[in-house]
Amino acid sequence: MPAPISAPEHIFRQYDIRGLVDAELTPEVCEGVGRGYATMAYQQLGRVPRVAVGQDNRPSSPALASGLIRGLNGSGADVVDIGTVPTPSLYWAEQTLPTDGGIQITGSHNPPGWNGIKMTLQAMSVYGDRIQEIKHAIGTGEFREGAGTSERVDLLDRYVADLAGRFDLSRPVKIVLDCGNGVGSLVGVELLEALGAEVVPLYCESDGTFPNHHPDPTVDEYLVDLIDTVRLEGAELGIGFDGDADRIGAVDENGQIVRGDLLLLLFGLDILRLRGPGQKLVFDVKCSQVVSDEFSRAGGEAIMWKTGHSLIKEKMRETDAALGGELSGHICVADNYLGFDDAPYAACRLMDLIARSERTLSEMVSDFPVYVSTPELRIEVTEETKFAVVEAAQNHFREIRDVVEVDGARVKFDGGWGLLRASNTQPILVARYEAETEGQLTSIRGEIESWLRTKGVEV
Repeated sequence: MPAPISAPEHIFRQYDIRGLVDAELTPEVCEGVGRGYATMAYQQLGRVPRVAVGQDNRPSSPALASGLIRGLNGSGADVVDIGTVPTPSLYWAEQTLPTDGGIQITGSHNPPGWNGIKMTLQAMSVYGDRIQEIKHAIGTGEFREGAGTSERVDLLDRYVADLAGRFDLSRPVKIVLDCGNGVGSLVGVELLEALGAEVVPLYCESDGTFPNHHPDPTVDEYLVDLIDTVRLEGAELGIGFDGDADRIGAVDENGQIVRGDLLLLLFGLDILRLRGPGQKLVFDVKCSQVVSDEFSRAGGEAIMWKTGHSLIKEKMRETDAALGGELSGHICVADNYLGFDDAPYAACRLMDLIARSERTLSEMVSDFPVYVSTPELRIEVTEETKFAVVEAAQNHFREIRDVVEVDGARVKFDGGWGLLRASNTQPILVARYEAETEGQLTSIRGEIESWLRTKGVEV
């Protein structure tokens, strides 16, 4: 039996594997992950798995991908190495090559010194207990032995052609695209121009050291250059990708940020117009109440679910939803696409929506009620207490208010709500508040934070 491989326990997270390069995540650890994944896949399939492997453009990714492929082959899996690609291109490859699963080496939106691993098997995210299963195999050395093959396949041209072929823009749209020097740089401009857009590229040179700004379009300070360029160029919208291009950020023609939940709602309302009433939309507990209210009012069924792109995609399949997504910009479209989070596809979809409309993006968003809200607030606690505090919150608030408990406690108040949930990846509580007025927001936040203090939590 192969020897166990030493790997820090904490890098095995709920939805992926993530750690500091060299100190925590090494080619040897990736080899162990490859062996563990191949063993698990063989047990699930009952045959030798065929696995697509991709990587982002961070300097550490090639060595980590080599280790991963070595491990996959060593436990009998056949590998299709698709090289440096955005994460959604890896998901696309898994479903179109076809293969049995896919693994992407990517640090996503983490700092440059980090990297990670995202995995799928039979078009389902590998997360939770399955990641722990791989961790156990690495720690014990309980791997299947084999001698798999490896072939190199370049498919970005096919990926771009497939996405472009799904749209026929009724007119050119002027767009600023900020790839943040992430791996989305390899496809972004080419794809949007293939649709006939007038593209103003911003940081669309692939450079995994991210020399201009960190590639996370959910953080306002990283959108400053995008906002300025949209205004300067007179563009109709601006789009930002995160580091591996599975999350999207957007600004309207005035440079105003359009959050991920409102983007999701725009797509949802468009799907209702195109497909008729009764369509389903899955959204995470951090999204604005506007999403549920407006989508339901338009004849759709809005389903609130747990935060986590893996969980959203699973719920979409379970409910046969046409659309799903999160406040964080993971948007998964299944009405004329493959149902996974793909920022390049979402950018095309948004351009198509604008081209078909006689209204600007800001005018579309102005239809929605304007609520005031906090950003995601992170409260430090211990790993041992975080779930206990959330359970206590559920027990306390359900006695006096309506509480949605799909993921923590989303407490309904007159004119708003407050959310308290445990992070799946860190020893923190995540809070968010939304209300119709500033006064209501202050009141809601005050009530929940006062209760937290009675539990010894510092806020």
